[in-house]
Amino acid sequence: MPTEFAAKVFALVDATDAAGFSRLFTPQGRMRFANNEPMTGPEAIEAGVGGFFGTIKGLRHTVVREWYAGPDAIIEETVDYYRLDGDTVTIPAVTMWHVDEAGLIEDFRVYFDLAPLFA
Repeated sequence: MPTEFAAKVFALVDATDAAGFSRLFTPQGRMRFANNEPMTGPEAIEAGVGGFFGTIKGLRHTVVREWYAGPDAIIEETVDYYRLDGDTVTIPAVTMWHVDEAGLIEDFRVYFDLAPLFA
């Protein structure tokens, strides 16, 4: 079962709530999504994540395992992507983040292979 913060992060993403997700970041928070260039700041993150959400019907994360060391987290998950053509693709992924003293994300990274989603 995911921790409260991990559950909140993935609930916002699974709801395709780019604005709500972006509010989890510090003003200079960075997000790197797969092999794309990093996005910096809530506005850029909202735009980038929102743009990605427009390429799919939806998604659902299932947390497999979590590791924490102070303000750092590593989350192993599987993600079901609901494609625009009606197919579903499940992809393993790893998400890592670092939060500041206020609990806002300073650095967020998602590692996975997007190729099966768009094949």
